[in-house]
Amino acid sequence: MAVSPGGVPDPDLLARARLLTAPSLDASLVREVERITGRRAEPMGSAPPDGPHLCVGAALPDAWRTGRLVWFHSVNAGTDALLSGPWPAGALLTRTVGRMGERIAQYVLAWVLAECQSVPEFTAQHARAEWRRLPSELAAGQTALIYGTGRIGAAVAGLLRGCGIRTVGVARTARAVPPPGFDRVIGAGEDSGALATARWVVSALPLTGATEGFFGANRFAAVRGATFVNVGRGATVDMGALETALRDGSVRRAVLDVLPGEPAAPGDRCWRLPRTVITSHSAGITADEDVATDFGTCWGDLREGRVPRLAVDVGRGY
Repeated sequence: MAVSPGGVPDPDLLARARLLTAPSLDASLVREVERITGRRAEPMGSAPPDGPHLCVGAALPDAWRTGRLVWFHSVNAGTDALLSGPWPAGALLTRTVGRMGERIAQYVLAWVLAECQSVPEFTAQHARAEWRRLPSELAAGQTALIYGTGRIGAAVAGLLRGCGIRTVGVARTARAVPPPGFDRVIGAGEDSGALATARWVVSALPLTGATEGFFGANRFAAVRGATFVNVGRGATVDMGALETALRDGSVRRAVLDVLPGEPAAPGDRCWRLPRTVITSHSAGITADEDVATDFGTCWGDLREGRVPRLAVDVGRGY
């Protein structure tokens, strides 16, 4: 694999690479990818071609993890499944984000405001034909602690901040100048005090070796009545520790768009968690236009000799 010092595949190699697309891709998306690259797409089969190739899809079978892979563009934002096995040395990995940050931000805001307006309680009262006034809660002036300060976390922070919510980001290390949308950013090792004062704890963390089981007994024990919202990855949460926190009241409520194992079977314990709503990994569903737009952006970056803005650091996992 010929890769330039900046991590960009060799232009000649990219020019010769065959274009392979996953069979699951819609025909209109495949046509758009063909238009962007100016070459004809072939469906990914059981074995990779002999020469250099680039792929667009969601999964990379073991047989395709060879030195002949030039570039893989993921149709998803999360790449933990792709990186669960050895990644071919020198192969570029890019991902699709599209308008996912916007969608997920609206999802989080919807649940925040629904909780402030007692929507779950009014829904339950309606089912019982019960008339009882319930007080509302103002979101403005309260604090949301947002784990993950990348594109998705920043979009969530920006929308919540627009409602007057104080936004505190949590990153690997603190930042003197917070990214747009955040009032401040603290390091992950100094979050216990912030957990105690947060009204909402939102996770937008990717799944890596460092984040697996990140939300465990110690972090949930530091919470003092916050609602926990997970729009990142399910395996970042110790579900047993979350259940304990929900039952002892340190976590007020949980909204889980992701779970460690998906889909959850009807008999899974997660369905019986108190004061919890599960939304079946639907907060930021990727649309075909997102894939086409982000693939085109990456293609343009590569044609200009730049590392794509949507490139994944395979060592970090995001």
